[in-house]
Formats: sequence, C-alpha cells, structure tokens
Amino acid sequence: MIKKKCKVAVAQYDISFFTHFDQFTSKLESWFQQAYTQNAQLLVFPEYGSMELASLFDETVYSDLSQQLYAMQGLYQAYQACYIELAKRYNCIVLASSFPVLLANKTFRNRANLFGPDGLIGYQDKLMMTRFENEQWIINPGDEIKVFSTDIGKLGVNICYDSEFPLYAQQQVSAGADLLLVPSCTDGLAGFHRVRIGSQARALENQCYVLHSPTVGRAEWSPAVDCNTGNASIYTPVDRGFPEDGILLQIKDNSAQWLNAEIDLAELSHIRQQGQVLNHRDWNKQHAAKLAS
Repeated sequence: MIKKKCKVAVAQYDISFFTHFDQFTSKLESWFQQAYTQNAQLLVFPEYGSMELASLFDETVYSDLSQQLYAMQGLYQAYQACYIELAKRYNCIVLASSFPVLLANKTFRNRANLFGPDGLIGYQDKLMMTRFENEQWIINPGDEIKVFSTDIGKLGVNICYDSEFPLYAQQQVSAGADLLLVPSCTDGLAGFHRVRIGSQARALENQCYVLHSPTVGRAEWSPAVDCNTGNASIYTPVDRGFPEDGILLQIKDNSAQWLNAEIDLAELSHIRQQGQVLNHRDWNKQHAAKLAS
C-alpha cells in the first residue's frame, strides 16, 4: 500500500577525511541512527558525498582528479553493501550519495543509487554535466530518465545541474512521480542558488515536492569537493495550503545535520485539481503558441 504521508530526512552533509573504511561506515550509521530517531521513512544524501572515500588512499591519489576516480572503484561494492545493510536494518528508503562509477566502456557516470530494505531499487545517472565534470573531471552523461516505484509512491531524481532543465522533471512527473530528489554539490552560493531556483521552479511547474540535499563545509585536501555550500531544503507548490514562498523548510546555517519533515503526497492531487493555478494540468498548453515570424 502506498503511504500518502511520509516522514523524510534531507541531509546537509559534510565531507570527512578518513584513514580507515570503518570510519566511513561508523559515520554513515550515525546519520541513519539520527534519522531513525525522527521516524524517517525516506533519507536523501547529496551528490558526490562519496568523494570523502578518496581520502582512504595516499596523497598522490586523493590529490589527483583522475587517479582518485579509478582508485575509488575498488570501494564501490563495499560502499553499496554499507547502504544496503543500513537501509535493511533501519527499514527505510535511501538515496545514497552519488558515486563516480566506471562502466565497462571505460567511461565514468555520476550515479545516484536508491536503496530500500530489500536492496537496490534502481539508480539514476546524472544527465547534464557541468563544465567541471565535462572539461576537467571527464564524467560522462547518462541517457535514461528514470522513475522509481516505492512504498511511498513514485520518485524521480534530478542530480544537481539536472534540476535546472525542466524537461527531465516534467517527464518524470508525467510518468507519475510526485516527489523529486535533488542531491547537489556546489562550491559557492551562486551554484547553490542555481540549484535552489531550478528546484523551486520544478516544484512550481509540476505541483510536486522537491527535496534538496547539498554537501557543506570545507575539505581542503580534495581537489574535487574542497569547498561546499548549500542549505538542505524542501520545496513545495506555491498555492493554497502550502507556504507562500514555496519553501516548506530550509536549514539556515552551514553545519552538518538532517532536515526532518512530514510531507503529505495526497495534498498534491488536491492542489492539481483545485489550486489557484493549475500548472501541472496546463503544461502542454504552452506548446500551442508559436513564435511570431
């Protein structure tokens, strides 16, 4: 049975430095435990939070953009196993921090895995790459837009820059998604606000919830995620029964913590039919107007 009301935990996540893999597993379990005390059913971690694992290698590796990507592949299975075990133990759905995955064709993808109590539900690869990913890190785009069916409804994932392009989210919502998860990793306020504005626009256009999870803090040792800026946020439609600014909750400082809330997916069906505006219904009407010659 689909649960219309859902308690969610959105991570504002710091990048740590580890000397042993057990330190990572302990940190992650602590995050799960904190979410569990709030009865969270859905946990959302940010983009590239996994890059803290590069610290497990020596400095010649973790200080090199290319070497760290190849070295991390040896940790990918253990990283997945950790999330799988914790999702089962705490009986929750979790969007894991995205991981740079090396494919059989020798190209990398920025992959966000969705896990549940029974294991892997599926994954979404980032679709639109930033200049840094394209020009310096050489991470390639995915080519499939996915929607995941879960016990709390259908979910879509827009990884960071993807949230700034409306057709991805619109296709996911058209396929039944009421909840969009936006993991991000941005180094400055401008980057955070680009993702925030994009995410809020997606919530407005599609009359849906958007959960935005960023990385925060400094990791001077890392050339990839050295500076991290953002505020965990939950965005909503801007209409009756929802906040007038479309922000249900947002953390105001830059410390590592969960943003916890209960959301009601049934409210979306009502607002899409009885709202002051009907953006979700009216989306296709915009195609009728043609550019004047």
